[in-house]
Amino acid sequence: MCPWSTSEPLPADVVRTVNYLEEVLSTDQKGSIAETAIVAAAAKLGVGVFKALTEGERYDLIFDLRPRLVRVQCKWACRRGDVVVVRCYSCRRAPEGQRRRIYAEGEVDAFAAYCAELDTTYFFWAADFPGRSTVWLRLSPTRNSQQLLVNWANDFEFAATLSTYVDGAIAQLGERRDGIAKVAGSSPAGSTPKAAKGGLRLFSA
Repeated sequence: MCPWSTSEPLPADVVRTVNYLEEVLSTDQKGSIAETAIVAAAAKLGVGVFKALTEGERYDLIFDLRPRLVRVQCKWACRRGDVVVVRCYSCRRAPEGQRRRIYAEGEVDAFAAYCAELDTTYFFWAADFPGRSTVWLRLSPTRNSQQLLVNWANDFEFAATLSTYVDGAIAQLGERRDGIAKVAGSSPAGSTPKAAKGGLRLFSA
């Protein structure tokens, strides 16, 4: 996280760095940086991460939030003052110029975004923002002190959104392992078809 307050103007050297990232890096470079940061953040929380081996999917990664597999689209997020802006659409070159396309229902389950300026990753469900082309995450209170319908950025950080799923999965997995150990103590592992079938369930989605 950045050491300065989000409500104060950014230091000049930081502004120059942000401008460099925004203006010099290509869209593909930003996407690669964001995806790498998102994978690292998920791994630190103990989330299994998978990448599609085929082209043409609308999602970039799959998160294993045991027992659910979640299709995740990765995004490069920009900071605009006290707001983190996440663009929930794709751009493709077309004869008329850049063609924007939002993600339809059923194409992705969630969005993960990386803000390089804050070195922070965010996660939110696509179903919570249906049909939205842009999601704004606020870093500090509004000038008019509005509280209603405000998406606070810290509520969408990885630790805030994914820890519940990860902690629950780890606890559940521990209980299953304890159960397997007790069964193995009375019957040799793999000695019956039921024991082998039960073990496979640990790895089913």
